[in-house]
Amino acid sequence: MTNAGQTGIASTYAEIRAPRYVQVASTLRRRIREGHWAVGDKIATLEELENEFSVARVTVRQAIELLQEEGLLRSHQGKGTFVMRTPGNDRWLHLATDWDSLINLISANVPRFIDVDTAQELQIDPKDGRPADAYEFFRSVQLKRNEPYALASVHLAKHIYDRDPAAFRKRVALAVIDEMDDLEISRAHQTLRIGAADVETALQLKIPLNAPTAEAHCIITDVDGVVIYSGDIIYRGDQVKLDIELINRTS
Repeated sequence: MTNAGQTGIASTYAEIRAPRYVQVASTLRRRIREGHWAVGDKIATLEELENEFSVARVTVRQAIELLQEEGLLRSHQGKGTFVMRTPGNDRWLHLATDWDSLINLISANVPRFIDVDTAQELQIDPKDGRPADAYEFFRSVQLKRNEPYALASVHLAKHIYDRDPAAFRKRVALAVIDEMDDLEISRAHQTLRIGAADVETALQLKIPLNAPTAEAHCIITDVDGVVIYSGDIIYRGDQVKLDIELINRTS
C-alpha cells in the first residue's frame, strides 16, 4: 500500500469516535467476510497492520484478540495469525409477523442488563395509546447461545413491572408478559426499519461500525388503551432473514 493510502486510512480512523482497536477489527472482519483472506489463510503480520493503520502494536494485538474471541482468527506463536472461519449467517433471525412467533423467537434469549444513569425519554404516538403513570427503563444485550444477538431498550409500565420485578430482571420482558394470563392485551404492533450500527451498538453486538442492522419498534397496549410496553430492539443485520409467503396455492 502507498504512503498516500496509509495516510488516508489513518485520517479516516482518527475521525471516527471509537476505540482504535475496534476500528481496526472492523476492517479486518470485513476483509475476511469479503474473501480478502480465506479460511486457513495467514493474515498480514503485526508490523504490516501497524504500518497500514498507523497505530501502535498493542492496538493491533487488541484488534486481533477481539476477532479471536469471535472465533474468526487464531494466532500461533512464531507462525502468525490465521483465519479460522468467516463471519457467517449461522444464526438467522426469522423476524416474527405474529405474537406467538415473536414469543417463540425471543423466549430463550438471556438478557445481560446494562447500567444506565438516566432513562431515555419515551415518546408515545397518540394513535398507539395513552402513557402509563410511570415506566421502568431497561437496556440489555440479549444473548443467544452466549453470543450477542440483539440490543434492547425497553420502557415497561411500572404497574406491570411491580407484579414480578424478579422475573423482569432475569428474563426478556415480552416473555414474562406473555405468561400473565390475566393481563388483557388489545394491540401489539411491531415496526421494522433498516439502520446502521453506531459506536455503542457496534461494541455491544461485536459488529463493524455502520454495519447494517434491523431495528424493531414494538408497542403493546392493554384493553384500557394504556401503552404497557415500548421496546426498541436492534438486531445484527448479518443475522436477519425475512420470509414472507406471497402466494401459497397448496392450502
